[in-house]
Amino acid sequence: MTRLVARIRILPAEADSDLEDVVQRLKTVTTDDIQMMAHAKEPIAFGLEAIVGDFLMEDQAGQMDRLEELIKNTEGVGEIDVINISRQSVKMKSKF
Repeated sequence: MTRLVARIRILPAEADSDLEDVVQRLKTVTTDDIQMMAHAKEPIAFGLEAIVGDFLMEDQAGQMDRLEELIKNTEGVGEIDVINISRQSVKMKSKF
């Protein structure tokens, strides 16, 4: 089955939220079929930062809704913004 990568901007609930704690919580709430692959901090304004996370999931009906709910229900998360969704690239094995 095809796997998708969703890039999501996650805004903290409070200006003084510890983003590393939020990232650790996000990594623990993901399931076997939804995983956080990578993350980075992104400056917003006036010293505030957001988390940009890449989440890997199966291309099944309802998976994106599940992912959004998992993220929104995580402590320390304010709002989310889906930046991009694409198929995970597959490396082709060479026959040569």
